[in-house]
Amino acid sequence: MPRRHMRHALTAGSWPRMAAGAAGLACLVLILGAPFLVLPLATGSMPSLDVLADPYLLGVLRFTLMQAALSALLSALFGIPLALALHRTQFFGRHMLLRLFLLPQALPTLVAALGILAVFGRSGLLSQGLAALGLPRLDIYGLSGILLAHVFFNMPLAARIGFAALSAVPNESWKLAGQLSLGRAATFRIVEWPAIRAVLPGILTLIFMLCVTSFALVLVLGGGPAATTLEVAIYQSLRYDFDPGRVIALSLTQIVVVALVLVPASLWTRSAPAMFSLGGRVQRYERPGRLARLCDIAVIALGLAFVLTPFAAILANGLKADLAGLLMQASVHRAMVTSLVIALLATVCGLALSMALVFGAASRRLGASAFTMAGSIVLVVPPVVVGAGWFLLLRDVGAVSRLAPVIVILANAVMAVPFMMRILKPALDGAEATQRRLALQLGLSGMAYGRLVLWPVLRRPLGLAAAFGLALSLGDLGVVALFGSQDLVTLPYLLLQRMGSYRTDDAAGLALILAALCLVLMILAERGAGRTERG
Repeated sequence: MPRRHMRHALTAGSWPRMAAGAAGLACLVLILGAPFLVLPLATGSMPSLDVLADPYLLGVLRFTLMQAALSALLSALFGIPLALALHRTQFFGRHMLLRLFLLPQALPTLVAALGILAVFGRSGLLSQGLAALGLPRLDIYGLSGILLAHVFFNMPLAARIGFAALSAVPNESWKLAGQLSLGRAATFRIVEWPAIRAVLPGILTLIFMLCVTSFALVLVLGGGPAATTLEVAIYQSLRYDFDPGRVIALSLTQIVVVALVLVPASLWTRSAPAMFSLGGRVQRYERPGRLARLCDIAVIALGLAFVLTPFAAILANGLKADLAGLLMQASVHRAMVTSLVIALLATVCGLALSMALVFGAASRRLGASAFTMAGSIVLVVPPVVVGAGWFLLLRDVGAVSRLAPVIVILANAVMAVPFMMRILKPALDGAEATQRRLALQLGLSGMAYGRLVLWPVLRRPLGLAAAFGLALSLGDLGVVALFGSQDLVTLPYLLLQRMGSYRTDDAAGLALILAALCLVLMILAERGAGRTERG
C-alpha cells in the first residue's frame, strides 16, 4: 500500500475510536458529574472556598497527601523486591500466590481492617506474643496503623505489576544475560531495572490515588482528628453536619490537588505491557549462589506471611462460625444472588466503558490522552458524594428503591474502570504497535481486524479485567451503604448489618464466604481467558 494511502487508512480508522472514547467519556461525566450539580441545586447550598482558610482542613489536606505519599513509597519499597524475588525463583504454586495477591484489593476494607487488628492490634496475636515476652503491646491507631493497612493492601499490587513488567522482558534478554554469565548485580542493572523503571511511576501514581481516597481504613484505624483524610472530612460534613456546600468544596479540592500530582506523573509514566497479568513462561538462565537464593526465599516468605496472616486470622475466625447454618439462611442466599448479579452487570458495563476509553486513547487524535486521564481521575472522585447526589436525584422522582440497583451497578462499573484500563490499554497499545500497519496492508479492517488481530491479543487481558471487576464489585460497600434496604442487600451490606447487631460469629463467617467467592471467581475468569492460549 502506498504511504499516502496508508496514512489515510490510519487516519480514517481513528474517527470511530474517537467516537467510542467520546461516548465513554460522556457516560463518565454523567455518572460522576451529575451529583456535583444535584447536591447544591437540591439543597440550595453553593460551594464556598472559605473552607480552604480553615486551619483544621488545611491540616487534613496535609495529612491526606503525606499519608498517601508515604503509603505509595513504602508499598513500592517492599513490593518491588518481592516482585524480583518471585520472578527469580521458580516454585510450584507461584501463580496461585499471585492470584492471592489480588485478594486485599477485592475484600471489603472493613473486613481486612478487622483482620489486621486481629494480628497487629493491641489484642492481636503479635501483641499477645510481645506481652508474653514482657514487652509493650503494639498500638497501631493513627498514622502507623494507616500506613500498615495501606501497605497490606497495595504492596501485593505493586508486586504484581512489577512481576508482570519483568515477565514482559523478551526471553532473548534473559538468554543473553545467561550466556554472558552476568551476576545478580549486573542482571539487575542491565535487564531488570529498566523494566521496573518503566512501570515505577505508574505504581506510585496508582497507589497514591488509592490512598488519597482511603475512607474505611482511616475511619477504623485513624484514631482521632489528628489522623483524618479529606474523604473522612467529606463523609463527616455530609453525614453529621449535612453541609453540601462544604462537601462540594472539599471534593473539588481533593480532585484538583490530586490532578496536580497526576498530570505530571502521567507525562513521566510509560506504558508497560501486561501490567496485571500473571506473566508468560520466562526461562531465566543465570545461576545464583546459595546466599542469593536464600535471600529471595526469605523475601518471598516475609511478603507471604505479611499478606496472608490477616487472612489466616479471618479464616480462623470464620471457621468458628456455623458456616453450614449460614449457607442455609434465606437472607444469605438472597444476598449472594444479589451480589453476583450486581457484580456481573457492573463488570460488563465496566468493560464496555473501559474499552471505549481505551480505543479513544488509541485513536492518535489530538486530545486522545484525555481519555486515559479521565479513567484515572475516577479514583479521586469521592464515592459518597456520587451516591448522595444520585440519592437526592432519585428521591425527587420517587424511584429510589426501584432504581437503586441500577445506580449501584453503574457506580461499581465506574469505580472499576481505572483498574480495567491499566490491564487493557497496554495490551491494545502493544498490538497496535506491532500489527496494525501489517493488517492494513493486508486489507484487514472493521470486524475482520477485531477478530483476527485484536481479539487474540485482548482475550486474556479481558479475562483478567473481568476477574478484577468481579472481585471489586463483590467487595464494594461504599455506594450500597447509602442505597441498601430490605430490598437491596448484598453480602458486604449483610456483613455490615451482622457486625452492627454484634453477631460477630456470623460476620466472621460471611467474611470468609465472601473471600472464598472472590478467589474462586478470579481463578475461573483467569483460567477461562487463558485456556485457549495454553492449548
